[in-house]
Amino acid sequence: MKIEHIAIWVTDLEEMRSFYETYFNVVSGEKYYNPTKNFSSYFLSFTNGARLEIMHKTSIKKATGTEVIHTGFIHIAISIGTKQNVDLLTERIRKDGYTIAGEPRTTGDGYYESVILDPEGNQIELTI
Repeated sequence: MKIEHIAIWVTDLEEMRSFYETYFNVVSGEKYYNPTKNFSSYFLSFTNGARLEIMHKTSIKKATGTEVIHTGFIHIAISIGTKQNVDLLTERIRKDGYTIAGEPRTTGDGYYESVILDPEGNQIELTI
């Protein structure tokens, strides 16, 4: 078995698609739109076959508050190959004005990672 895709609700579908294309080299599928449900989405494919579905519907409310710890899904971890790649991408994302929530480091469980936030505050671990 394998996870086929993970989906997240987003406020700005085009901004989020552009972010993931720019920093993670995903390939976007065609935009899907269902006028009956006022729902639209993109499937974003990573080179290894994993996919992220970003979805938008005007009736979905944006999360409020700043507390990061909660039950449910909390982050996506994306392996980018090497410590140098983690460091370089972290700095590129910082330079482009996005939030670095955790500086590059080796964690207690042995991962080398940094933690960034996408434009809508979703946590992404950059790992080797």
